[in-house]
Amino acid sequence: MQADIILIRAVFTLILVIAGALIQPIPEWVGRQIGLPGGSRLLSALSGAALAGGIIFFELRIRRASLKTLIGAAIGSILGIIGASLMGFLITAQPWDTPLKSFLTLTLTLFMAYVGLLVGAAKGDYLDLSALGGILSDRQAKQSFKILDTSVIIDGRVADIAEAGFMGGVILIPQFVLRELQQIADSADSAKRNRGRRGLDILQRIQKNSNLEVQINEADFPNVREVDLKLIELGKQLNAPIVTNDFNLNKVAHLRGVEVLNINELANALKPVVLPGEIMKVFILKEGKEYNQGVAYLDDGTMVVVDNARRLIGKNVDMIVTSVLQTTAGKMIFGKVDDTRPESRNDARDQRDFRDRPSRPTPIPAPTSAIE
Repeated sequence: MQADIILIRAVFTLILVIAGALIQPIPEWVGRQIGLPGGSRLLSALSGAALAGGIIFFELRIRRASLKTLIGAAIGSILGIIGASLMGFLITAQPWDTPLKSFLTLTLTLFMAYVGLLVGAAKGDYLDLSALGGILSDRQAKQSFKILDTSVIIDGRVADIAEAGFMGGVILIPQFVLRELQQIADSADSAKRNRGRRGLDILQRIQKNSNLEVQINEADFPNVREVDLKLIELGKQLNAPIVTNDFNLNKVAHLRGVEVLNINELANALKPVVLPGEIMKVFILKEGKEYNQGVAYLDDGTMVVVDNARRLIGKNVDMIVTSVLQTTAGKMIFGKVDDTRPESRNDARDQRDFRDRPSRPTPIPAPTSAIE
């Protein structure tokens, strides 16, 4: 497809160059004044090539705009030209010189068309194309895009979520995010380099999944330097949510009116609901900060602090939940060992320190007589 577009542009440029050389819109005396060896014919051919380059540049820029922006720009320019024509009638009715009338009319027409084009393009997002009954529809609006952030790619959990089928639609990876990942992977810092390479491996894993539709978006915003702001602009342009785990990007995107899918919020929402009084079976992994405490972890990484469990390190024990604490870093569960369970009593008895056992007196052997 890209090769066909390049071929069409080349043929279009060649046609304009040949047309300029044959028609010669530039007078002969201009070529003589400049002193070109080909005269006006060569100058006309160069003008055709320059015109083709300008048109192709305009086409490249306009392809990035959405259908709403294009419709808004067209409507705005048409209204501007109509308004300029009405004002032109008033100018022609004035007893002024003909060159002055022509200049003012042309200037007013260009000014109104230019202003209408810019205002219409800026306000095009307010158009509701669904009211046209499907006659005009934005192809991008039919697809549900989800834009991946650099941090969420490096995090890696998004690949598991996508493979599980919880990310419908098209996974969109902007080109500027790929550039940032490449820069991180080429960093002199070993920690950053490993993070960047991990992100690239996650992208390869996502792209190899045949059940996922992944697209690389070439859109860029040269006037915006920060990648986070570019993501917000792309989300506004495509009306698509940003998938991230960056706290600051989450806040800024909400302030700018862009939807955000936060992986950390999803992880917190999927954590099991635990109520005080419930009995849980946990594996005591290490000693806690307080005296006689043991620490365990659930499968989702939730920390569980168990009282009177220091002697049970390395054992599976039943505990009774006493309280649940929700913090900014996540959820913490506090509990105590369920002594009513026989296995808990046996584990506690087996792990009891030998120094806590009562000492028994050592019998002293009776002295033997040296004289038989």
